[in-house]
Amino acid sequence: MAAAPAGPSPARERSLAGSGHRLVAGVDEVGRGCLAGPVVAAAVVLPDPWPVAGVNDSKKLDPAKRRVLAAAIKKEATAWAVASATPEEIDRINIHRASLLAMRRAVNALAPSPDYLLVDGRFILELSLPQEAVVGGDAKCLSVAAASILAKVERDALMRALHWIWPHYNFAGNKGYGTKDHQAALRAHGPCPVHRRSYAPVAQRCLDFGLD
Repeated sequence: MAAAPAGPSPARERSLAGSGHRLVAGVDEVGRGCLAGPVVAAAVVLPDPWPVAGVNDSKKLDPAKRRVLAAAIKKEATAWAVASATPEEIDRINIHRASLLAMRRAVNALAPSPDYLLVDGRFILELSLPQEAVVGGDAKCLSVAAASILAKVERDALMRALHWIWPHYNFAGNKGYGTKDHQAALRAHGPCPVHRRSYAPVAQRCLDFGLD
């Protein structure tokens, strides 16, 4: 029987530390595919050794486990920060640029500042720091996995708060993704101010309801 694939490890961070980069930040974002709400990013610098077991790609963890780990990461990390880009920014500059903007904001909020970045995905950030893009980084690099957890927990909390303002859309349940119940609510009620109007399903509902 084949062995189960290994989870994220600190191997890349340790290799960089051996090259003189002592403050390596993992960076990730969540919420690109949602119809509503911000895109949220996090940046995390972890100490080595890392004392908390169970850090993994946020998509592989249940919500309760993510919340427990997020609290531990905030307590034990050398540095962490979360940041976002608003639905208005997403509509104005597109989701790709908005995701990079949110990640850049998270990195800029770190104290102490990192000296190297591991950025989840295919693109690096418009920053002068040395960095590399790591496809599937949240499943490979421990610091990126930690960032994915912080970003996911932060965004889920934001969407639960928005649910109380606009309960018709069940943001607490769907987190802004285009689920069947969310699409039905859009058809029934039209978009609300936190919907991304540049996204096709929302744009169509704007037309239906005569919204600019």
